[in-house]
Amino acid sequence: MKVIATKNAPAAIGPYSQAIEVNGFVYASGQIPIDPETGAFVPGGIREQTGQCLRNASAILQQAGTDLSHVVKTTVYLADIADFAAMNEVYATFFAEPYPARSAVAVKDLPKGALVEIEVLAAK
Repeated sequence: MKVIATKNAPAAIGPYSQAIEVNGFVYASGQIPIDPETGAFVPGGIREQTGQCLRNASAILQQAGTDLSHVVKTTVYLADIADFAAMNEVYATFFAEPYPARSAVAVKDLPKGALVEIEVLAAK
């Protein structure tokens, strides 16, 4: 197992790693829309937050030597399922065919009041 860490994504806010690489895969922890330069949420709504989550995930994958084009599975957690369509519009701009497998679920609450959290699993 190899720990992946970068200052280009928010630091872990608990007892977990930004990502772990094992057996040719990178398992990234869920990313919330924190701008790593400011330590605060990006301004705006679901679209801006989705973009920041995926930029954070991308930075972690880059540190691991891979990128979003190698993502095989994502999980999207939404604070409100009514935001699904807007999230999906932004999400689609980060991925190309063949699209990764994905689960998207609504949850009661997300850390720090985020509207969205996204985790990725990528091949190396």
